[in-house]
Amino acid sequence: MMEKVLLLALVLFIVAIALSLYRLVIGPSQPDRAIALDTVGVNLLSAIAIVSVLLSTKAFLDAILILGILSFIGTISFSKYIERGVLIERKRND
Repeated sequence: MMEKVLLLALVLFIVAIALSLYRLVIGPSQPDRAIALDTVGVNLLSAIAIVSVLLSTKAFLDAILILGILSFIGTISFSKYIERGVLIERKRND
């Protein structure tokens, strides 16, 4: 019974990832795309965690941690780009 519930949750996370990817590509504005990117990251983390539980292994925990950190950094970078238009600010001494 538990495996069926986990498989159903996995399928629903895959559907949520697909819908978020659609919003990421079609999104009418840049903030919509930033939120969709963050949503894809969180749903992907959850899907990997469910696969880890289904396979009864701890091998994916490192991947979850690294993907979480990269997702956070990506969201922050994308938000900074939306706000300022550049990722790396440089002072020019003219």
